[in-house]
Amino acid sequence: MDEVKEFVQTHSFATVVTTTDEKPIATHLPVSFQQLDDSYVITGHMAIGNPQWKTFEEHEKVLVMFQGPHAYISSSWYEKQSVPTWNYQAVHVYGKAVMLEKAELVKELTAMLETYESHREQSVLWHTLSDKLLENQLKGIVGFKIMVEEVQAAFKLSQNRHERDYARIIEELEVEGEVELASAMKKR
Repeated sequence: MDEVKEFVQTHSFATVVTTTDEKPIATHLPVSFQQLDDSYVITGHMAIGNPQWKTFEEHEKVLVMFQGPHAYISSSWYEKQSVPTWNYQAVHVYGKAVMLEKAELVKELTAMLETYESHREQSVLWHTLSDKLLENQLKGIVGFKIMVEEVQAAFKLSQNRHERDYARIIEELEVEGEVELASAMKKR
């Protein structure tokens, strides 16, 4: 699970999927993935004008998709004739959603700002913003928490290829500028 946790934290801009009237609804959002004791939780927020948050209360079941690097793999890179394919990394997380209370939302927002701002010279952190601004902004968003029930990870990285083909695929990906995928393959 450590590999999946690291992947999800690195690729934290996720697609949150629910349904309403048997129609899928998707929103692309930055989220946080955390371990709480023996379980995992995803937290995030969205605009109050986004109707998707209402489906959390109606159905509770949520799919959160995390996508990593991906690229076309030419079969011309193999020693023997074969067909081309696509390498990719993706994680699907299923769980139940609940709405965050205001204090929980503030905690989630504070942590998000710390994650994305603390390394900056002029960090914009929760405590650096005016109370009036924060109260106005809080009126326009809703926070959610997804209790993780199931995780499915697919890291298709040419694992079925022999060592020479594998090395050549990495080289060709680097030549084509697909360095993140090449790096993921090198780790394997």
